Amino acid sequence: MNPAREEILNKLKNALHSVPEAPDFEQPIYHSIDLPLELAFKENLEKINGFVHLYETEEELFSGLKEFLTSVQKENIFCNEDEISNQLNAFGIPFQQSPELPKNVEVGITGCEFLIAHTGSVMVSSAQKGGRQMFVYPPLHIVIAHKNQLVDYLEKAYFGIHKKYKDGFPSQIALITGPSRTADIEKTLVLGAHGPRELRVFISG
Repeated sequence: MNPAREEILNKLKNALHSVPEAPDFEQPIYHSIDLPLELAFKENLEKINGFVHLYETEEELFSGLKEFLTSVQKENIFCNEDEISNQLNAFGIPFQQSPELPKNVEVGITGCEFLIAHTGSVMVSSAQKGGRQMFVYPPLHIVIAHKNQLVDYLEKAYFGIHKKYKDGFPSQIALITGPSRTADIEKTLVLGAHGPRELRVFISG
């Protein structure tokens, strides 16, 4: 046998192999959430360029939404979800409805299924009347939510949506974690590459 090869094999045979530490399956997988869920969600979404607006009441939320939309001077605002549309009408917020979004859409307003505090993610599904286009096409995506839709971890959201729909499960469930982004080109972060450039979540108590 080649002396060099023999030397390497002997070293391998004599090498000490430490026994790996046994995993503790009783330990939690995720870090604990010490803040109230709405504050944890806000903190984690805003770390990844999203925005969260917190309100005590639904009335305050839609008043704040109206003020925001006025300040950004957007005209082509679309919402196809009945409950939200009724509130937009009640607060005098102009918007349009259409099953097919036009190319000049500027803002899409939708609800959501759940908000996941741990990752700052918004869970949406094809069961929402707004349609899948609303989550992807508008440059500005606004989500209207309630505190009772907040959960701590992703598994709670999956359990919740399974319980909600049971045998009529949606054909698509998606997680939106901040605005669309890519760093494929020269490793420079670009927002809005494959979807909305801006994500804002309005939450009421």
